[in-house]
Amino acid sequence: MSATIIPFEEGEAGLDWMALCAAFEAGHKLPKAEIGDTFLYRDPDTLLSRSAWIDGMGLAVKSATIFPGNPGKGKPMVNGAVCVFSDSDGALEAVIDFHLVTKWKTAGDSLYAATRLARPDSREILIVGAGTVGKSLFQAYGAAFPGARFTVWNRTRANAESMAQDCPGLQVADDLETAVRAADIITSATMSTEPLIRGAWLRPGQHVDLIGAYRPDMREADDEAITRARVFVDSYDTTVGHIGEIKTPVETGVIARSDLVADYYEPDKFRRNSDEEITLFKNGGGAHLDLMTSRYILDTWRAGR
Repeated sequence: MSATIIPFEEGEAGLDWMALCAAFEAGHKLPKAEIGDTFLYRDPDTLLSRSAWIDGMGLAVKSATIFPGNPGKGKPMVNGAVCVFSDSDGALEAVIDFHLVTKWKTAGDSLYAATRLARPDSREILIVGAGTVGKSLFQAYGAAFPGARFTVWNRTRANAESMAQDCPGLQVADDLETAVRAADIITSATMSTEPLIRGAWLRPGQHVDLIGAYRPDMREADDEAITRARVFVDSYDTTVGHIGEIKTPVETGVIARSDLVADYYEPDKFRRNSDEEITLFKNGGGAHLDLMTSRYILDTWRAGR
C-alpha cells in the first residue's frame, strides 16, 4: 500500500486544537519516547532531522532544510516533510507537510500546558512576537479560552499591526511592561537572546508561556521571572541541557534542577496549585511531540476520508 501524502491546507481542514491536546495527553500515557536529532551542514545551509519512536504509536522522522539564501531568490528558507512509520511493521504510512506539523505541534504544545497551568478564568492574553508562531497562538489559545481579549506586542510595531489585520479583535500594545502587567497569560515567541519579560512585572495568578528560545544563548524571560514562578517543561530531555531559558539559570545556580516541578510525563504534578501562584512553562518542542502531532493529523485525515 502506498504512503498517504498530506499537504498543508487539506491536512489542516479537519484539525481541532482541543483534540490535539487530548492526543498529547494520550501520547504521554504510552511508554516514554526514544528521540534523536542529527544535523548536517554546508555553510550556510543546514539539514536538521528529528526522529522519535513511541512504542504503541509508531515512528516519525521530521526533516527540515534551512537555506538562508533562498528568500533572496524568492524561495522559502525552510522546507521539509515528516515521514510517519507503522509501529507494527515499520512501513511508511504517510508523508506530511513539514509546516503543518510544526504549526500544530508548536502552538499545541503551549496550549496543552496552558490548559493545565493557566487559570481557567483567564481573559487577557498577551502574545509577544508577531511572527508566524504568534498567529498560530492566537488561533490555539482562542480555542481554549473563548471570549478572551488578545493583545500583541512586537519590537517593530508595523509587524504587530499587520498581524492584527489578520486576527480579528487583536489589539496592538505600545509598551511591553504595561501589557505584561495587564495580562492573565503571557505567551512569547521571539528570537531574543536577551530577556524581554521581567519578573518584576509579574503579578500573582499569571501564566507565562515561553516558546522562542531554542539555543543555549537565547532567553525570553529574566532570572527573576524564573525564581518567582513554579517552572514546568514539556520534556526534561529536550530543555534542561539545551535551551538557555532553563540551562543558564540551572548552571549559574539561580535555580536547581530539582526546582523544575514537572514535565508532561508527570501528569499528577503538572498542574496549578492555587489561583495566586505564578506558573511558567518552557516549550522546548521535541521529536516525540512531532510524532504525536503527526499521528493525530494522520488519524484525523483517515477519519475524514
